[in-house]
Amino acid sequence: MSLDPALRSRIETLLQSNRVVLFMKGAPDAPQCGFSAKASGVLNALLPQGYAHVNVLADAEIREGIKQYGNWPTIPQLYIDGELVGGSDIVEQMAGSGELHSVLGLPAPDRSPPQLTISPAALEMLRGAIANAGDGYAVQLDIDARHNARLQLAPVDTNAVAVEIDGVRVQTDWLQARRADGISIDWVDDERGRGLVVHNPHAPPAVRAITPAEADARVRAGTLRLVDVRPADERAMAAAPVAFDTMDAGTGALEALPKDTALAFLCHHGGRSQQAAEHFRGLGFREVYNVTGGIDAWADVDPNLPRY
Repeated sequence: MSLDPALRSRIETLLQSNRVVLFMKGAPDAPQCGFSAKASGVLNALLPQGYAHVNVLADAEIREGIKQYGNWPTIPQLYIDGELVGGSDIVEQMAGSGELHSVLGLPAPDRSPPQLTISPAALEMLRGAIANAGDGYAVQLDIDARHNARLQLAPVDTNAVAVEIDGVRVQTDWLQARRADGISIDWVDDERGRGLVVHNPHAPPAVRAITPAEADARVRAGTLRLVDVRPADERAMAAAPVAFDTMDAGTGALEALPKDTALAFLCHHGGRSQQAAEHFRGLGFREVYNVTGGIDAWADVDPNLPRY
């Protein structure tokens, strides 16, 4: 079936107007499939100033039309200078080899090994795990764009960026190598539990607890911004007696705030607000709180506040 001329014109206009276009599921900051996440993750790292993207889930015509246009059956699809580059696997391969950098006119990727610290106890545990796994295994260190770190055993990848510390090979890819600089790995057996602990100095500080009384005082002093994540019907039953923001119109305005803005999140008992706080922490906000006990506990501060 031939591509509708009007749709072809839409696609060509889009490609002619933008040097880099990613057809994906979702958006670069909120991909809705793993393959789109991989492709957009690479481009986010290479082009932090942004690039054109099309959410094919919001445009059924484009979703099917782009497959016909480039004779490529899957999403995502990356176009540069009007030419199809390929899907997520090709984007990752080209980025790893430096070819994508060259096409975009960027310097070659920094493939120098990351600077890591591993405690003697952690080294002992990792050596044992590798020995049990058999020949040809290494420690795979993955760090996502929000600086969440994960360790696992994986086959040795000769194309990976790797560092060897006292016989333990730790490998990652070029995209994550710089995120790994300064990371320390330790083995603990204490109140935190028993296992390996990764400390990432680049990660945003953890969400902190704040009492309703503390939140009340700081909002009144102008040093804290309170966000009530509950819907309007719940807020109508009991609302904080201080100024607060809501998410009724989405999170865009809040996400655009300076990352040093102090934010505290509030819900009924503290569960939903904890999730919202973690989301904003992941976006890089450096002072994020969850109101302990939610609006229910706020009634202890203000006895006139109803409970529901």
